[in-house]
Amino acid sequence: MSEQSPRERFIAALERRPVTGRAPTFELVFFLTMEAFGVVHHSQRHFAQWNQMSNEERQAHYRSLAEMYVMTAERYGHDAIFVHETPAGAVPILEQIRAMTGNRYFLMLHGDATYGVPDGDHMLDFTYRLADEPEQMCEQAAQQVEQKLAEYERVFANRWNLIDGVALCSDYCLNAGPFLSPTQFSVFVAPYLQQLIAGYRAMGLYTIKHSDGNILPILDQLVQCNPHALHSLDPQGGVDLAAVKRQYGDRVALCGNVNCGLLQTGTDEEVIADVRRSLKDGMTGGWGYVFCTSNCVYTGMPLRRYELMNQIWREEGFYPATTPAGRA
Repeated sequence: MSEQSPRERFIAALERRPVTGRAPTFELVFFLTMEAFGVVHHSQRHFAQWNQMSNEERQAHYRSLAEMYVMTAERYGHDAIFVHETPAGAVPILEQIRAMTGNRYFLMLHGDATYGVPDGDHMLDFTYRLADEPEQMCEQAAQQVEQKLAEYERVFANRWNLIDGVALCSDYCLNAGPFLSPTQFSVFVAPYLQQLIAGYRAMGLYTIKHSDGNILPILDQLVQCNPHALHSLDPQGGVDLAAVKRQYGDRVALCGNVNCGLLQTGTDEEVIADVRRSLKDGMTGGWGYVFCTSNCVYTGMPLRRYELMNQIWREEGFYPATTPAGRA
């Protein structure tokens, strides 16, 4: 089998086909660009005078953002790049990345439109509405999905070559379990998540469903919604990667599981052991796994800890030359 490009390796993992060489890897967010490159992360840049910029100044800005994403992928061996912009805002950045790298990397955007755990300012109102206005909440959920799919159709018409997939980043769970009960989830979220994923699949896009926390009580519903992959399989929420792979690995690819808590506060020995555990559990069978943290590389995580994790992956995260046939 010839060597796969990063994008090909990532797609093979999402399709649960055999992967050659290293297990694919990426991060939803790599915030430590200042520590790694001396470059302020995209999310921390503020452009109050954007409307006064010339076209040349704006293009330079887009180019600098694309360079930040590409530098991160190249230094840490990421197979995919997640661009943090609205679809319309992302187009110039995606164009710059494609101009720099061709089809080397799998490119994705945020694309969720389902209800997640509300923030503190809206939690009570959201909860009351579920009880008092269930039909209206379902209607709103359907509208949100329809609007998001229409947005992608509108923005990427005639330029689908810019994007490969979407990460669906509405969080559903806390460490103790889902914010909504499984029954509530089956009413207010699952039907619309299934509709959203089916819509993206019809566009030819891959879908990675993200949620932190303990997803186990709703895991069967998540798998039934038919995403290509689940992220982040949070060990701090009690999610066992090996157990999930045994039960669902023939139906969905899996991403993540390196314990962010250990990366933050554990010893080097604990980090190394956890990375090796994630690689062993995820790579079992030779297919269907993307190596990454159980959340993201967030501000405050020591860069050297992520680089230790990355080093172990580079040294030990290899599939054998001959792998099983994978799954359809």
